[in-house]
Amino acid sequence: MLKIKNLHVNVEGHEILKGINLEIKPGEIHAIMGPNGSGKSTLASVVTGNEDYEVTEGEIIMENEEISELAPEERAHKGIFLSFQYPIEIPGVSVMNFVRTAINETRKARKQEKMSGKEMLKLMRENAALLGIDQKFLQRSLNEGFSGGEKKRNEIFQLAMMDPKLAILDETDSGLDIDALRVVADGVNKLRRDDNATLLITHYQRLLDYIVPDYVHVLMDGKIVKTGGKELALKLEDKGYDWLKEMQNA
Repeated sequence: MLKIKNLHVNVEGHEILKGINLEIKPGEIHAIMGPNGSGKSTLASVVTGNEDYEVTEGEIIMENEEISELAPEERAHKGIFLSFQYPIEIPGVSVMNFVRTAINETRKARKQEKMSGKEMLKLMRENAALLGIDQKFLQRSLNEGFSGGEKKRNEIFQLAMMDPKLAILDETDSGLDIDALRVVADGVNKLRRDDNATLLITHYQRLLDYIVPDYVHVLMDGKIVKTGGKELALKLEDKGYDWLKEMQNA
């Protein structure tokens, strides 16, 4: 589904990513862990097309198509979704209207008819029920006055409605208490299928207690230095990142 080959990325003349290689297949969940400043959020931003980052070398391939030159909205239309670490507030635009517009713009880009109001409402009700969201929540202005947990739940609702091929969740566990974390994780697990994939970016092993990844990658100083299963995350929780630095320097 997604292949990243020898990806090098600069920001304001500084190299942040220094040769990333990563392949995510349909049905898989991958987790990226690493210390602050290692390049985790940069990787998410580059895959989704943030123009503040310069790709100096390498390829980003989505379903056999090189997408490095595509605009963010074009990548979204091809099925890439990003859940933001800090979702923005949009006063006066309801959750329902925001999602309706996003879905129909994607359908337009794919040369499909707009989804009917009846079909849209039915889908919203189904996904709200799936995620335990009160339908009154959908009438509120997007993220305005939302708690941290409500913002993240809203992101997962958008994920369910957009039904992307690849979901990138950038520190979606940041600032969540244990109950909110369980709700978000439960939503991600319910949306998992054999024809979609998820990339989790996180600092903490605790998220992986609820969303069990197929692979855990450790990103340090712009490079993936180790890959393993969930047991790797447990080892990081126990030993921190210093033991990997020691291994590299040995």
